[in-house]
Amino acid sequence: MSEWPIYRGTGAPDRARVELLPPPPRWRRFDGVPLGEDEYRVPDIDSASSRRLGDRPPLPIQDPRAIELINAALYLRRPLLVTGEPGSGKSTLAHALAHELQLGRVLQWPVVSRTELKSGLYTYDAIGRLQDAQLDRAGTQDTEQSHGRDLSIGRYIRLGPLGTALLPLERPRVLLIDELDKSDIDLPNDLLNVVEEGEFGIPELERIADRPGGRTVGVLTDDGLRAPVAGGRVRCRAFPVIVMTSNGEREFPAPLLRRCIHLHLDPPRGDRLAAMVQAHFGDGADQEHRDLVELFTTDGAGTARPTDQLLNAIFLTQQVAPPDSPGRAELARLLMGSPDSGQR
Repeated sequence: MSEWPIYRGTGAPDRARVELLPPPPRWRRFDGVPLGEDEYRVPDIDSASSRRLGDRPPLPIQDPRAIELINAALYLRRPLLVTGEPGSGKSTLAHALAHELQLGRVLQWPVVSRTELKSGLYTYDAIGRLQDAQLDRAGTQDTEQSHGRDLSIGRYIRLGPLGTALLPLERPRVLLIDELDKSDIDLPNDLLNVVEEGEFGIPELERIADRPGGRTVGVLTDDGLRAPVAGGRVRCRAFPVIVMTSNGEREFPAPLLRRCIHLHLDPPRGDRLAAMVQAHFGDGADQEHRDLVELFTTDGAGTARPTDQLLNAIFLTQQVAPPDSPGRAELARLLMGSPDSGQR
């Protein structure tokens, strides 16, 4: 039982770990025709992850229950719904998963009240295509020769983060759907079919699939690369590692909850908080700034504070108020939103 976790939460990258996953259950198997690396090469981890993880990945030191739930989502090929207070590491978890399992760049889909499912799947720039066609015709009339613009439909279709995550790859992508609770009431329900079926159609491509050259069309992806789409449909092979975060501002429909593994993260404290400080400021930084760490965790009911307030306080005091400097604690309280400073 102790050997079953694929994601261990150690922060040490190991590309081979995800290969140890057993086959998915029958009801979560998908048969998209796989794209080879020559057809689509997943970009490496980018600066979006390094900003959150620090110069070296922090040791999350999740409790055993959290590790088990994360791995349950990996084994069952189910989305992970992560709840918790702001600053508890919900979004960072997606980046930690991608780093440790070496799954490439994290696909990020930030959700707002106006977000619709289609924006996560794909966009079609019909107006841009029409304008290019008009410019091409105008150029022909003016110069008596075509400018030779490529007006093929694939140049005007771009897969969104969710659409890119569902490309038929042998290794799963990591998709972060951030702050789903901020969405319109319809979005969680709209996600159900895509999450359950692992595929979606692009009507603009489906309509031309039976025309010469229309069976397979190259489109742009969220990675900024081109990928072939056959028959106007994107169907996954390895179901993506989907991390959906929520600050608890609303309830989700029961059908969506039933299809997710729910993980609640408490704010980082103790060893986990110390590891986070060391990841951004180096070995021993938690001891060097022990006064600020203690202030963060004890002063003014600090458990409700986002951890980036502590990181901000450490960085600024490093520059202007090193240890034993007068006014250091007052400056830290100001940045951490202590009740004494009148800031929340």
